Amino acid sequence: MIKQVLLVLLFLASGLTLSVSETESVSLLPHAAESFNVSYIQMKNAGTCSYLVVISTSCSSPRYTRDQISISFGDAYGNQIYAPRLDDPASGTFESCSSDTFQITGPCAYQICYVYLYRSGLDGWKPESVKINSYNGRAVTFYYNTYIPRDTWYGFNLCNGASSSSYQVSMQKWLIFMVLGFVLSCWL
Repeated sequence: MIKQVLLVLLFLASGLTLSVSETESVSLLPHAAESFNVSYIQMKNAGTCSYLVVISTSCSSPRYTRDQISISFGDAYGNQIYAPRLDDPASGTFESCSSDTFQITGPCAYQICYVYLYRSGLDGWKPESVKINSYNGRAVTFYYNTYIPRDTWYGFNLCNGASSSSYQVSMQKWLIFMVLGFVLSCWL
């Protein structure tokens, strides 16, 4: 009988742990930057580094765009890399179903955890993804697959959300197993 009760309690604890994990997931959809300020570029990590940025344009984007496209990305420590204008309509940049590669220099950053794109113009543009190859060999890809709103910094900031939510989930799991362990020790 005690073994059956233990198995039921273990099953319940596993179910609670899974439901806690599912409710703490981080949204991976792009969003408008609420308080993003590109003019406040911090260079906390001295030095200049080079980044290889590959931007893929969706096949459902307009055939070409004459819009001005800018990018800003960085790490959780305030190191921000900014390229004010990537577009060049004469060279076919950002045509649908294409990928464009840019060599961008800026302050040396740690792990890239945010990227924002800015579009100014009337044509519209839908990027598929942005892949940033860091100077230290680490690459990170952000999947957009949505139109960039006009005159708005639009993208991802995973610097704080991902680490804090995983910490909360692990703390909740730890608490569930502590309670389960206490209950089981009282019954044995």
